Amino acid sequence: MERDQACGLLINGAWIHTEDVLEVRDKYSGEVIARVCQAGEKEVRAAVSSAKAALAHPMTTQQRYGILMKLKDLLLENRQELGELIATEAGKPLKDALAEVGRAAETIRLSAEEALRITGETVPVEGFPGSENRLAFTIRVPVGVVCAISPFNYPLNLVCHKVGPALAAGNAVVLKPASTTPLSAIRLCELTQQAGLPDGWLNVVVGPGWTVGEALLANDDINYYTFTGSYAVGKRLKERAGMRKVTLELGSNSGTIVHKDADLELAARQCARMAFANAGQICISVQRILVHEQIFDAFARELTAQTQRLVVGDPREMTTDVGPVICEQEAERIIQWVQEAVEQGAKLLIGGTRQGALVQPTVLADVGSTMRVWCQEIFGPVVTLMPYQTIQEAIDKINDSEYGLQAGIFTNAMDVALECAKKIKVGGIIINDTSTYRADNMPYGGVKNSGTGKEGPAYAVREMTESRIVVFNHRPPQGE
Repeated sequence: MERDQACGLLINGAWIHTEDVLEVRDKYSGEVIARVCQAGEKEVRAAVSSAKAALAHPMTTQQRYGILMKLKDLLLENRQELGELIATEAGKPLKDALAEVGRAAETIRLSAEEALRITGETVPVEGFPGSENRLAFTIRVPVGVVCAISPFNYPLNLVCHKVGPALAAGNAVVLKPASTTPLSAIRLCELTQQAGLPDGWLNVVVGPGWTVGEALLANDDINYYTFTGSYAVGKRLKERAGMRKVTLELGSNSGTIVHKDADLELAARQCARMAFANAGQICISVQRILVHEQIFDAFARELTAQTQRLVVGDPREMTTDVGPVICEQEAERIIQWVQEAVEQGAKLLIGGTRQGALVQPTVLADVGSTMRVWCQEIFGPVVTLMPYQTIQEAIDKINDSEYGLQAGIFTNAMDVALECAKKIKVGGIIINDTSTYRADNMPYGGVKNSGTGKEGPAYAVREMTESRIVVFNHRPPQGE
């Protein structure tokens, strides 16, 4: 994707250019594919002011619905272009990038439909002594200006998970996409203009967190923050937000249990696919696998065999399963963690090497609970194996983490599945699949250091609206 000049910032419907630009690179070849203008404090203030001013002229429910449905259609019409863009700027295999575009369109459709469903409830205050002549109900109103900060690993769909519900709820948005993958978000903003979104309702500013992010946090006209990224940044955002509402999705080192009665081949195939999808750069990626000791060796062999079948290489090829990680520096860190684990006694079953930013899918056995590949979030194509004897032991090992986003368990025993559902401390339990399963209409969010609040359009719309009580004092007509 070559442009004659740097991509601008969208502020109040105009594409603004600045002297400060950043280069966006092809994550596989390393070549510069575009330049994007970076925002300063002036541009951030202008973007927030534009969003605040837009709220003075609210869109009707039908307007919001119609614009979002048109945007859904435009995403599907431009599916190939957007998929190739994601594959290039994020290094995501093309087949997965095309799937992301389809999911993004679905996220926008779901958001559009939620615009028609925003509702309150009646409150029976007439049952309270002295309120016999009163009628009460709640309405839901927009929070105001939403600041959406999105990550690099799903540069289109996770933007849509923030922008779609925010617009559906009647909010105006200031979007800051990841600096490494801003092109998908910029293209989305162009499509929202084509869909008829009025000026000011969606603004985009690009730049690093220590400049643009800090300017957004310091702006008192922002009413709500929705952020996906690291725990350290999320913690700072929550502290700086004060009394303002936040939704934080902060990652995990997700675990999946393979019980002794599981379909071993199915579990191994699913774990191999979802441990290395998007090169392991998924918040709910399978990182820790607890395997019952009776089937541990057989599962390890099958997982290794399934991993060996994965095609690693150029993400623009439809046959590729695993592309590069986001940059060579991250690849170096991932391999360092793997080598450190091996030095501490872990057994390398496959992988453990890299070529530039391309890290070979890696399986480690005999890991210890204090190894970084087990207890921290590796965010790369590495999966670790540990045996267990009892299901309670497996549950305890899953819970022995500062994170709690999602977990999976493969079992045919209903009592085991229910025990895991009740006892594992995460935001979601996936039965007979890995921790990586997500449908875009489900509530998605974690506990502990994995964050707070829920995504999924229906749930995000509730997060992005306030409940307001309305009470009528009606007096019966006086008799003659």
